[in-house]
Amino acid sequence: MSSVPTAAREGELEARLAQTAGAIERLLETLLESVPAEGEIARPERLLAAMRHGALAGGKRLRPFLTVETARLLGAAGDGALRAGAAVELLHCYSLVHDDLPAMDDDDLRRGRPTVHRAYDEATAILAGDALLTLAFDVLADPATHPSGDIRAALVRCLARAAGPGGMVGGQMLDLAAEGRFDALRQELGETEIRRLQAMKTGALLAASVEIGARLGEADKAALAALTAYGRALGATFQVADDILDVEADAAQLGKATAKDEDKGKATLIGALGLAGAKRERDRLSAEAVEALSGFGPAANTLRAAARFAAERKS
Repeated sequence: MSSVPTAAREGELEARLAQTAGAIERLLETLLESVPAEGEIARPERLLAAMRHGALAGGKRLRPFLTVETARLLGAAGDGALRAGAAVELLHCYSLVHDDLPAMDDDDLRRGRPTVHRAYDEATAILAGDALLTLAFDVLADPATHPSGDIRAALVRCLARAAGPGGMVGGQMLDLAAEGRFDALRQELGETEIRRLQAMKTGALLAASVEIGARLGEADKAALAALTAYGRALGATFQVADDILDVEADAAQLGKATAKDEDKGKATLIGALGLAGAKRERDRLSAEAVEALSGFGPAANTLRAAARFAAERKS
């Protein structure tokens, strides 16, 4: 572990987050231009406007930051890492657009602005989400992201596995089932089931953000295993912290409605462990993520700070 003071590490993290967020924002603006890409026929302006509404002005951009910073750790910083990070963010934004729909979480506010279906309409929001999802894989599969077809295929597979039926989408289905959407009574999940649900719904994409950076950097077996363990622990940290924020933060801090989990009967570790127990678990998971990077030396200090940020964030 580096002897660099915590405040210095946090300052560096904030600077790196801002730098990466700005670069990702600029790249997303380019990717979401109305001019058709090679092989496309046309891009309807209303669709692109809704996609931009759902994807731009997106805050800290933690997921692409993890991709870029992991690639940087392994000597693979550059345009390819930014493109891969943008692909992860496009997929994340699709999930938010769809999560906000009336049939899902029925939210009116996201990042302090009207959600896409409120700013436009439900049909447009569905199509905008579909298009963001598809564009994510277009970006990853482009040779501009990496010259090796094998690497690009590995990136596509990693993101697909994290987002699909065994990852984020599957976790969303488990979450809806736990709310009682499909049965008369809400399912009571135990701690083990809640951890599995959260590892799929939120943790899988955060872990994939790290793994994609590691694969861009062509990590060896030991490094990939360590970074995978880091990503999984960080993803779990983030979700527990999110549950705590839903209880303790206000809507102005988060840019979205709060106190929704209890109202909807969502399964969270707060319900299983209590608020104090969930905070202890959040801190334990953050420490586990930091420990997973023990073999990387000072070069991984920014990723260590990101694990602490996932636990301590206020929005």
